[in-house]
Amino acid sequence: MRTQIMGVLNVTPDSFSDGGRWFDFSAAVDHGLQLLANGADIIDIGGESTRPGSTRVSAEEEARRVIPVIRKLAAQGAVISIDTMRADIARQAIDAGAAIINDVSAGQAEAEMLTAAGEAGVPIILMHWRGLLSDATARYHYDDVVAEVQAELTERIDAARAAGVADEDIIIDPGIGFSKNAEHNWQLLAQIERFTELGPRLLVAASRKRFLSTLLGADQPSDIPVADRDAATAAITALSAHAGAWAVRVHEPRASLIAAQVAEAISAHRPRTRPLPLDLPETPATASGTGSEHRPSWPT
Repeated sequence: MRTQIMGVLNVTPDSFSDGGRWFDFSAAVDHGLQLLANGADIIDIGGESTRPGSTRVSAEEEARRVIPVIRKLAAQGAVISIDTMRADIARQAIDAGAAIINDVSAGQAEAEMLTAAGEAGVPIILMHWRGLLSDATARYHYDDVVAEVQAELTERIDAARAAGVADEDIIIDPGIGFSKNAEHNWQLLAQIERFTELGPRLLVAASRKRFLSTLLGADQPSDIPVADRDAATAAITALSAHAGAWAVRVHEPRASLIAAQVAEAISAHRPRTRPLPLDLPETPATASGTGSEHRPSWPT
């Protein structure tokens, strides 16, 4: 199946990429519909920024921002993911029509989140998390970032199971950019297929993040044209799809949809086994019909 495209809808005044643009209810709904028109399969709606330096909003304000937008878009047939760290917001969102919970804390901000997902019987995305980006105590040191992120995600998978979340409802996210520097992010992406080995479906969320902008030659993400950041994001989408990712979370769905379709087409045309070459050099052994040990061995 093609890698799913999750479109980002930040109903916030301060998100790192598009804060404030969709803060108004009508603007948020219109943008959600535009994301769908541009190829998004899922709309991920969040009312609280997790960018560096952000401060948390009250639960009442978070609900005021997102619940009406969820209700409106769900009524028009959109598949909605609620991006929240609060169990009560997740429950309200599900009641309003959301079908997926996306918790960047993986239930560490509120342990009740895992119970809420289990009781509702909806998928929950568990992101690798070592604290808010604004938290000075968040740990950024890794001896082996891939192995450590795998191990810490495994702990969250086990916690979700213990809280009653079904295996098929667990989705993992390695948390690109969260408590990680650019080198950590590239190492995770270089071995992204290893996260499919954990069992649950895999979400990759690298869209427009700072490490992509610095790759393109700027210290500030705003110095790089959005189109360039989206091109870099689409390249990651293609690689993630090739590695077996269930979905990618992106701000601009169209380019990533095309990248995922290309990856799917290549995968569909890849031979399951590598055939023997048609013209084997003749040896005395092959000429006599024996000596199969001299034939090349091809990986399957």
